Amino acid sequence: MTHVLLIAGTRPQAAVLKASLEKFRAAGATVELAGLFAPDDIDPGLELTRLRSLTEAAAERGRTFEKRVAKLSAPRRVWASAERDRQVRGSGRRAHVLVALDATAVYTVWRLAQINRRAHAVFGIAPALKAVQDRHERPLHYALRAVTRSVPTPATAARTTQRAARRVAGGALRRASSPAVLRTSLGAKSWRGVVAAPKMPDRLRAKLARRISLSMTEGGRRAGATLVLKDAARLTADRALRADLLAEAARADLERGHDDAALRRSAYEAALTTADRWYAKGDAKKAAASLSSALTLAFPRAVHFDSLTSPLAEDPAGYLAPFRASTAFQAMTAPRGRAVPAAAPPAGRPLRLLVTTYSNANFLQSIRDRYAGHPGVEIRFLEVKEDETLRPLARGAQRMMEYALGGRPGLGDQAEQALRPHLDWADTVFVDWCTNAAALFTLVDPGTTRIVVRLHSYEAFTLWPHLMDLDRVDDLVFVGDHLRDLVADCLPRLREPGAPALHVIANAMDLKRFRQEKTGGDTRFTVGLIGAGVVAKDPRWAVEVLRLLREHDERYRLVVIGSGLDRKASAAARAYDDLLQRDLAELEPTGAVRLLGRTEDVPGALTGVGVILSSSVRESFHCGLVEGAASGALPVVRDWPFFAGKEHSARTLFPADWVVGSPGEAADRILALTATEETWRKASAEAAEHALTTWDWPVISPAFDRLLLEG
Repeated sequence: MTHVLLIAGTRPQAAVLKASLEKFRAAGATVELAGLFAPDDIDPGLELTRLRSLTEAAAERGRTFEKRVAKLSAPRRVWASAERDRQVRGSGRRAHVLVALDATAVYTVWRLAQINRRAHAVFGIAPALKAVQDRHERPLHYALRAVTRSVPTPATAARTTQRAARRVAGGALRRASSPAVLRTSLGAKSWRGVVAAPKMPDRLRAKLARRISLSMTEGGRRAGATLVLKDAARLTADRALRADLLAEAARADLERGHDDAALRRSAYEAALTTADRWYAKGDAKKAAASLSSALTLAFPRAVHFDSLTSPLAEDPAGYLAPFRASTAFQAMTAPRGRAVPAAAPPAGRPLRLLVTTYSNANFLQSIRDRYAGHPGVEIRFLEVKEDETLRPLARGAQRMMEYALGGRPGLGDQAEQALRPHLDWADTVFVDWCTNAAALFTLVDPGTTRIVVRLHSYEAFTLWPHLMDLDRVDDLVFVGDHLRDLVADCLPRLREPGAPALHVIANAMDLKRFRQEKTGGDTRFTVGLIGAGVVAKDPRWAVEVLRLLREHDERYRLVVIGSGLDRKASAAARAYDDLLQRDLAELEPTGAVRLLGRTEDVPGALTGVGVILSSSVRESFHCGLVEGAASGALPVVRDWPFFAGKEHSARTLFPADWVVGSPGEAADRILALTATEETWRKASAEAAEHALTTWDWPVISPAFDRLLLEG
């Protein structure tokens, strides 16, 4: 009987595979199939003699092997997976016909044919069927061929012997440094000593440190995984390699839910030094890669978003000092300017307004509605993330850095070609959120088109404002004075002559729809919190306020409107949520806390809320708090710690009596103003009146008219 081995580089088409198997069986052949597909991709009813998923086999070998194989070209990825699989090698040696089902499998079939020289090696089903038929018709010929070609070629045998020797040595090392060994104190201590051994070549030390770090991580010794990389970096003379190891150590530290600020700063300072060296040598690509590493280490989510503090908010100038001293960073952020200034608003025709954003249009609807019906405006909306041409350009932060450093000229040409139709049409471009879209639109000279960018809060703690060419921005809009101050501290260019005009305009909100009758006899005892999906909202602060309230009166309860924390965001977010879930597990069963989840009818949900909290450590404006106040709930605002004590903060944004400095002060305000129905109604009515007369859209919209229509 003839044995056929099919090799697939991708998932075979089910219908083609089924028809082929029927033909092979009709010709008296048995068929095995191996390739890069998931086991579930193949219909079990096909009744193959043997089936082997190389994707599954690679996963069985561990993450290190998967990562190494993933970097290879498609044909070599198939061979690397097949070569290390005992089942496929055995099938390859036994097969009479080796068949590549697609182009990426050809290399693997060729390599197997070097070992099994007796077999036919073909590409495609038709040649394979022909080979099976030929073997059936000339059995004596192929019996003699099997005798004369019973061993691999000498070159193949030599390669196989060398690989086997390496595998034996590598296998011994893997076993000695396995997670099981590194899980023990003795194993971890011993291997840390090996990594720190003197006179070891830098690259060998780095390779060993990475292996040991990975095994320590898998063995549950995450702190040790960081330390071994840190040790290797300390002893590495090669500055570029040292920077890579420090970056890996800092990232490993963050991944375990910890932030060694000194280590992280050392890592991004080393990356900046490397960037400066590459920039001095004229290598924009490598300089950009090092700058990208430095910026991602300086602005990790875990430090600024999934933490209750931020070193950037505490001392922007000090935190960013290493960047300002970097020649590569200076070159990347140097203004490229524009050839001509923006033109004045047109006379005799409507203003052409392009409103654009990247993935988040949550704060734009009122603005779009206003100008869609405005006789003096022709409006268009562009969602960059949904544009097939612009999306890949906007996602390339590192490519933008390389372009700014003088490399990758094609990126500028692509951006120019993609954006010019929009810029030629628009008189004014309003970019919401200072992220990808803002960086992309300032990548090219806008000509006479006016560029207006609005920054909320999130962006200040990311790398994006540093990638935006401020000399191509005419107006920069903030939703609060405190954000304007922070961003100006981060971007000193904003305080220099020729900088964009800075504006502070509150978010567009339709507050009248929140004025609905309160329901329930105990509404004043219901404390509401809108949004608890990020650590910065600090819902545990609200829980502490609730505990203090319930010490006086157990009728007080907390209602949380919105989604819960995203535990996948970071280890820091999971650590915070673990503590929050303990609080909720204690309070929910008693009825003290109720989680409403996400709702499209926030005004309706607020009809049962008598007190609205802002428990956040930072906010740009906190629309949910203002919406709650407009609904007739008593506002209680934490003095947001990121901005507390500064010239502008929650205390300057809201009436002084709304703002409190601690959970105790919050509880005191609530107890005093909800003591009676009359007291609560009077205080909440005054707050609602203030919200409606200060921030409702009819009050705010003239400021947008002045900004967008008058120039």
